[in-house]
Amino acid sequence: MKKILLAAVLAASTPAYAENWDVIRMQLQNNCTLPQLMTIVTDFNKWGADYGYHAQIAAPIQSQDVTSIFWVGKSADAATFGKAWDAWRDAQADAKSTPAMLNARFQKCTKNMERSGYDVY
Repeated sequence: MKKILLAAVLAASTPAYAENWDVIRMQLQNNCTLPQLMTIVTDFNKWGADYGYHAQIAAPIQSQDVTSIFWVGKSADAATFGKAWDAWRDAQADAKSTPAMLNARFQKCTKNMERSGYDVY
């Protein structure tokens, strides 16, 4: 019994850490190029830095689907991602906010096909 209790205490005191990944499969549209998208991503990352969120684009060189690219957004954990998401979503109500203007640029350049979230250990 003491061994079980000790194991439970040790397991409970071990910090859980999982980075959060936000992955969006998208396609370029309206003659938007990858360099044009990367300009938007760079501007997004300037905004995201204040919220602990950073994005990269993965462009396949070997894949069954070479027409899709992938947004890989990273946060320290799910709570950090949630705060960034809340700020992004809430700012969409103000068309002059940085997130709303970035979102408009993204919509002109890309079409989101699928979104997934991951805890990465």
